[in-house]
Amino acid sequence: MSSAPAPSTAWQEKIAPDEEQRYAAYAQQFAQIQVRKSARWGPGRALHRKQLTAVQGSLEVLDGLPAFARHGLFAMPHDYDVWVRISNGGLDRARDARPDVRGFAMRVFGVQGESALGNGPARSQDFTLINQEAFAFSGADEFVQFVAAASRGNGELFKHVFRRYGLLGGPRLLGKMIKLAGKPFSGFATEPLFSAVPMANGPYAVRVRLVPAASNGTSALDASSDWAVDFCSRLSRGPLHWDLQLQFFTSEESTPIEDASVNWPTPYTTVARLMLPKQDANSPAGRQFSEKVEATVIDPWQALAAHRPLGDVQRARKVVYFESQKGRGAASG
Repeated sequence: MSSAPAPSTAWQEKIAPDEEQRYAAYAQQFAQIQVRKSARWGPGRALHRKQLTAVQGSLEVLDGLPAFARHGLFAMPHDYDVWVRISNGGLDRARDARPDVRGFAMRVFGVQGESALGNGPARSQDFTLINQEAFAFSGADEFVQFVAAASRGNGELFKHVFRRYGLLGGPRLLGKMIKLAGKPFSGFATEPLFSAVPMANGPYAVRVRLVPAASNGTSALDASSDWAVDFCSRLSRGPLHWDLQLQFFTSEESTPIEDASVNWPTPYTTVARLMLPKQDANSPAGRQFSEKVEATVIDPWQALAAHRPLGDVQRARKVVYFESQKGRGAASG
């Protein structure tokens, strides 16, 4: 019986000479989309516009971790305060039953160390997770052009897909996207969630997963009609828990840094436990807190240098997210 490959520090990023110009262009494309959508729906994010709810909890970093895991946030056992925002991934405030990517974002407070942005001490360690193990596209250019076309309606989307991918590749891509968006989802308390793209963990590279505890319960038949009701009703009855796990880079062939569409096959290591105590997210205080989270920034580049985001998609996010934050007047604190 063969053992799992050991984590490797031999990863590297491949930065194209035109990235700065391309990323600036992506940011402008998203800024224009955001302006159009905000004119209809009110101020908000370009993607993951529909916040479902926001709650508070803690992240417990576990003791006895292997040496390759003990970096940055996970260097030593500690309890951190956490904000959690759950959302639908789309450009619009669509009904919950509509197929979509689901988002679970966390902001971890009290971290100690330099910022990934190189602008002084880190304010927090943020994670942005979705209900897909790998990203839908290999790189940022594919993703941005797809979203830009989709924002102008199905007609423009179909024209873009067939123009870029051809008569054979177009239908394959559309089929893949329909399958991904329509992937069964049981709810935020019962479904694993993934970073889908890598970040550093000290000298290593990792992806992140949240695995719900069995005590969170099983899926409810009517959950898709209102994801917030499903999540908040569970939390009003008792606490919810998840294991936070890291999946490590082992080789460029099986765990590439730059191709975000590849689903890494390597095992996960549990490093922390997310705990949301029983709370009433629909109380006046709970709603006020949700408004506070909606106005703030949760960004994978708001992070420790030890957990710097890696790869083309993450580097593009740095520029695009900042432009989006400026566009909605988001608080930076």
